Amino acid sequence: MNNAAILLVDDEQSILELMLTVLYKEGYTNVDTVMTGEAAITACEGKIYDLIILDVMLPGRSGIEICPFLRQTTDAPILFLTARESDYDKLTGFAVGGDDYITKPFNPLEIVARIRSQLRRYLTVNNTTKESGTAQPSSKMNAIYDYGHFQIDETAGELRVEQTVVACPALVFQLLLFLCKNPNRIFSKSELYEAVWGEEALSDDNTVMVHIHRIRERIEPDPANPSFIVNVRGLGYKLVQAKIGSSQRL
Repeated sequence: MNNAAILLVDDEQSILELMLTVLYKEGYTNVDTVMTGEAAITACEGKIYDLIILDVMLPGRSGIEICPFLRQTTDAPILFLTARESDYDKLTGFAVGGDDYITKPFNPLEIVARIRSQLRRYLTVNNTTKESGTAQPSSKMNAIYDYGHFQIDETAGELRVEQTVVACPALVFQLLLFLCKNPNRIFSKSELYEAVWGEEALSDDNTVMVHIHRIRERIEPDPANPSFIVNVRGLGYKLVQAKIGSSQRL
């Protein structure tokens, strides 16, 4: 894990120096730094990173503005770093592709703990994907879950929406596959996290919410009014089995 490639994006030299000192002390030496959003986009086009720490208030385009561009080239965890701490700002960060939110001033030990947590999740899933050749080890029989508007092929590791293959990061694929295997069942965020990530969920973890949002962006005709993955207030999420034009075959 200490060989993980990390990109730091902040326009304050003092913050970059502090973060480099903290990361080097923890054994993370494969760390690059840039000071603008444009430089971050260029860096991600030229190198594969395992984690990105992205300041929101950057000169030129903000971290919020460039995050969707970063998501075109990487599915690595993105941790937003900002002085803002309102719920609206946090939700905006999650909506554009962020995985966590750290407010300034921050405790270096806290940020290291969050980095470790995100890297553990990301690298574990990526290693599993490389070993299996798919987003999740396939069963002995081919499994295609067909919901009419979209299909997910477990063996091929593919998501198709209206017959078009849609790019799907490993964890997004795994979460959707789990829901497709258990249609019409309600799962709490913690149950989904434990089933897909394989570890106990944190009480304030927004990881599942973020990944549900990413699934909806891919499979829902109208992500703002989801018809497949629905919220059951106070209980959790469920994937609705369509009544017409949908089937499952194993």
